[in-house]
Amino acid sequence: MKIFQLSRMLIALGFVMSVAISCSDDDDNTDPDPIPVANDVQLKDNSTLGKILTDKDGKTLYFFSKDAAGTSNCSGNCEVNWPVFSVADLTKLKIDAGLTASDFATITRADGKPQTTYKGWPLYYYKNDAKAGDAVGDNVGGIWFVAKTDYTVMLTNAQLVGLDGKSYKADYKEGTAETQFFVDDLGRTLYAFARDSSNNNNYTTNDPVKDATWPIYVASEIKSIPTGVDKALFATIEVFGKKQLTYKGWPLYYFGPDEMKRGMTKGVSVPRPGVWPIVNKDSPNAPK
Repeated sequence: MKIFQLSRMLIALGFVMSVAISCSDDDDNTDPDPIPVANDVQLKDNSTLGKILTDKDGKTLYFFSKDAAGTSNCSGNCEVNWPVFSVADLTKLKIDAGLTASDFATITRADGKPQTTYKGWPLYYYKNDAKAGDAVGDNVGGIWFVAKTDYTVMLTNAQLVGLDGKSYKADYKEGTAETQFFVDDLGRTLYAFARDSSNNNNYTTNDPVKDATWPIYVASEIKSIPTGVDKALFATIEVFGKKQLTYKGWPLYYFGPDEMKRGMTKGVSVPRPGVWPIVNKDSPNAPK
């Protein structure tokens, strides 16, 4: 009888030890929490520049003002200084809150390499940004700017080509030369009207057919402006219930036949050069 009870005790003890060992093994084999994978494109706070776009490691991304048409104009030594940013598979793109996946795309550069774009602007790094958070490339040469989501205007450098197919210089004489001027955040050219006066729109009539030729640039508020451009020189005026952006008192417009396509400047020759000029930092104040 005692032998039988002893056997039962040994069996019970063995079962308890087996369960304990099994539980211990389970604890040892539990996978640790996975390390979070950073998003491919992040929206970071910069103490000077506000919210800017960075890659997954926090390295700052940039726009090049010569790329308003949506193609890259940085190659050779330029690309050495401003390396291309590219996400291998946009279908798997991971982005921070505040960003929209449809704003990103991929272009094929002239050298055959892919490059990721944001709102049509090809994205780059700057080689002199030593670490995450650096943004020393902003406003380099007055043509490189940190990538942002909320530019009210951007700068572009391009050849002016009118509706007449002729090339123009900044003084509206025929010729080949690069001119810097304002575009919206999607690279679409903005114009002034020579017959406007300071903060007065003398063109718009609220006739949809007429106004479609020179639609106003509506901006409910003024957000980011490229570094080096004085934000205080921008304002808005009320035009038939809409807020039209102004610069130095000049109301700003699009040109209908540009078809809201980035990089187009057809309006500079209509009806003759100088009547609907582009607008830039050097534009004079609108007459009072």
